[in-house]
Order: sequence, then C-alpha cells, then structure tokens
Amino acid sequence: MQTLISNTTDKPSTEVQIRNKAKALGFDDLGFTKPIIAKSDQESFKSYISNGWHANMEWLASNPERRSNPNNLWPEVRSIVMVSMNYGPRSDPLELLKSQTQGAISIYAQGKDYHTVIKDRLKMLGQWIVDTMECQVKVFVDTAPVMEKPLAMSASLGWQGKHTNLVSRKHGSWLFLGALFTTLDLVSDGNGHNDYCGSCHACLDACPTKAFPEPYKLDANRCLSYLTIEHKDHIPREFRRPMANRIYGCDDCLAVCPWNKFAHTARESAFEPRDSLVGPRLIELASLDDNSFRQLFSGTAIKRTGRNRFVRNVLIALGNSGDLNALPLIEKLLSDPSHLVRAMAVWALKQLADKETITRHRQDHLLEENEESVRAEWLE
Repeated sequence: MQTLISNTTDKPSTEVQIRNKAKALGFDDLGFTKPIIAKSDQESFKSYISNGWHANMEWLASNPERRSNPNNLWPEVRSIVMVSMNYGPRSDPLELLKSQTQGAISIYAQGKDYHTVIKDRLKMLGQWIVDTMECQVKVFVDTAPVMEKPLAMSASLGWQGKHTNLVSRKHGSWLFLGALFTTLDLVSDGNGHNDYCGSCHACLDACPTKAFPEPYKLDANRCLSYLTIEHKDHIPREFRRPMANRIYGCDDCLAVCPWNKFAHTARESAFEPRDSLVGPRLIELASLDDNSFRQLFSGTAIKRTGRNRFVRNVLIALGNSGDLNALPLIEKLLSDPSHLVRAMAVWALKQLADKETITRHRQDHLLEENEESVRAEWLE
C-alpha cells in the first residue's frame, strides 16, 4: 500500500500570521480579544470618576458610553489586537533620587515619545493586515476613549497590578500598550489573565505621596506623575517636599514591583534614554527659555508639558536640593513672565535663602505682583 505525499503545506492561521508580523515589527507581546469591557471594569471606572480621582483630566470622564463599549467607538469592530512594548530600564531609576542636584525624569520619557513609536508601528501592522486579510482597521495609542488595560488583561497580556498599571510575568511593570481594532473575527487568547500580585503591597508602600486610597485604586490628585505632567496649575504645598528631585513623572511604584526581576532592558532603540535626560543638572534645566526647552525635548513626551510647567517642577526640586549655588538663578526667575514659574521661584527661595534675603526680595516684588497665587507664596 502506497502513502500519498501532498506537496501542499498548511497555511498558518490568521492569528499566527498577525502575531508573527507584530513580532517582526518590534512588538514584544500581542493578544487577541473581543470588543467587550467586563461589567466589573465598567463599574470600577465609574467609581473612579465619581470619586474625583481623575483630578482635572476631564477627557477621562468624557464619552463614557464609548469607553465602556468599543462598539460605540466603532460599530464595525469585531476583534481587538492588543500589543505591548517593553521599555525596561538599564539601571535602577530610584538610584537617581539620591542625587538631589540632578533631576529625575521618568524612564518612559527619557527616549523618543512612545505615542509616536507605537502608533507608527501599529499603522504598519494595520496596513499589512488590511492588505493581507481584506478588512478594516483602526489604531489607538492614548488617542481615544479606549480602556487599554482591561482589554490588555482580557487579551492575556498581563494583569492590572495594585499600582493600577499592567504587570506582565515576562516584562514586569515596564509596558507600553496599543490597540488595533479590526473587522476580522479573530480567536481570543483565553478568558483573561490571573492576578499574581498576591499579598505583596510594595508598590503601595513606595508611593511618596500616599496616592493609593486602597489597592488597585489611584487618586491622581495625589500622584506625582499627574501633578508634574498633567496638572496645569500650582502644585499643592503638601506635595512639594515629597517630590524631592522628581521633575517629570514618578517611577517609584513601578520600580519596586517584584515581577521586574523577569524584565529585561528594552530592545527598542527608540526607547534608549538620551544622555541629556538621565540625571540632568537642575540649574541647567531651570535656565531654559521656551526655545531652548523645545530644542532639548524635541521628539520626547516632555515637550507636550511645556516650558512653564516643567520649570515649575524644576524649581520645586531646586528648593529641595539644598544647593545654594542655585540662588542667583532662582532670584532671576522671581521676575519670570509665567506666574507658575514666579510662584515656585518664591517657594524655592524660601527653602534656600536666609531671612534677610527673603525679606529684601519680598519688598522688591510683592508690591508689583498682581497674580494672587504668587502673592500667596510671598505671604505664606
């Protein structure tokens, strides 16, 4: 009896093809899920908003019907491809907190803006899917009301840790996420991901401002990442000392996660930190005007914050530094055009200067100051 040998080979499934293409494009992980947000996640998000824990990020509270149901964002979507890219640091980011005259910038912001990197790769993946599978796609990276973390969990990429960020057993807490919506009917990757935080609460204990009212809940009003990046007004006094030298973001809760022991340094070259953003000198950063700020931070996420808010943060760090060499620059910034900068120059001056110097500057500046928030700093 002869055995017939076929010359045809089995074609990989659609899911395998997409996964292979995503890996070739540099994504570290990928999962498939349906456009469904679990009721528990919807209720948790509603509670988050009703408690006011989103602070002044009104965009989070807008379009709740779209955020809770991806089909309301795009009725044609049948599956969602969730991707992640690892941005694991090459050294312990908490070490820089010991150097008070240098600024600590969050790891994710030390390289090229991840929004640009991931969106460009997602568009390439999406175009390939459209050309290969004859379907429609839409890509999102923090640009629409999409609940990325619950979707990433249901796609089995990881679980939402007690610090509210996604945690992976392969990449720890250092993950960027992106979403690709498609009209393809893809097979989902299981029924979600288990929570492996267990009894650990290292991330909660590490928070310098106690921003976690309970595990898995973050109050942005107290979070240094929100306050130094998103917050457009003056940073409340109670958080200035805990800021230390953190001038853009805060990595503490991420950095102490035990699952980071399985993480590796980011392989994406775009996330390689710029030398100028690893422990830059505070005095040099406080000297930036708008043009030099834009040049220094071109192509990074920091640029979107703007010079005034950034220098506001730097002045708080200078006030915490004990560096008396910063006083001449701080004195100069007492007359800055931005009230955000002037107010924090007052605060920094009062942390470093002697009483005679403070009194002299108060007499020189208070009578001419029309901004109430700045006057309040002088009179505090």
